Amino acid sequence: NLPITAMVRNLARMTANGLIKPLSVATKMISDRLADTDGIKRSRLHPIAVLAALKTYEAGHGARGRLEWEPVRAIIDALDGAFYAAFGNVVPTGKRIVIALDVSGSMDSGEGAGVPGLTPRIACAAMAVVTARSEPNHVIIAFSDQMVRLTISSRQRMDAVVRALYALDFGGTDCALPMLWAAEKGIEADAFVVFTDSETWYGDIHPVQALGKYRRTFGIPAKLVVVGAVANEFSIADPNDGGMMDVVGFDTATPQIISDFVGSSA
Repeated sequence: NLPITAMVRNLARMTANGLIKPLSVATKMISDRLADTDGIKRSRLHPIAVLAALKTYEAGHGARGRLEWEPVRAIIDALDGAFYAAFGNVVPTGKRIVIALDVSGSMDSGEGAGVPGLTPRIACAAMAVVTARSEPNHVIIAFSDQMVRLTISSRQRMDAVVRALYALDFGGTDCALPMLWAAEKGIEADAFVVFTDSETWYGDIHPVQALGKYRRTFGIPAKLVVVGAVANEFSIADPNDGGMMDVVGFDTATPQIISDFVGSSA
């Protein structure tokens, strides 16, 4: 009879107390509730709360206190599915989109979306994969102060994506690199969506200048969306350019806002 939010909040304790265990009735009941897409939407369970619960539950111990438990795979799978269900259905734009993930060292500092224990690296990875799942024509790349080789798919589970990101070497932040990379590789894109924290220093060229150069080279009015996980008075977009937008923090509406902006003719 627990509301879904309270149920998710107490998964670790229920596992530690032996209620949740492989093949138990409680495990099946909880998995079924987390798989109920309509129920998830009605509960208004925030996807970031689900992601934080997934990260904590999978770890097998809390960030605070001494509680420990043996994670049950069925619950991890159910939380992974509930995360995507909590965002609802995002209408795809059909545009060609470059999704760029900042993997610099600062991405492990601070709290993404203000959630304790949820770093910008994890929060941004989640938002990038959600965006990729809704857009059929996309490529996912990673950057720090240089381009970083990254092999992840929008079909991967969130825990696998996070592990892939933590395996990378880290550096500084140059948010102009996605546009410079696309220009060098001859990639024709309608939009660049950059997920970062808020440490957005740039190298030899500002991201706005890099986008302008890309537009002139390819004759494409490409758009730029920069999503910052942490509110730190950051700004990259040119306020006089209707094809650029800064987004601070995450909300259930964020993927649809990005989609609406990228898909608009303005």
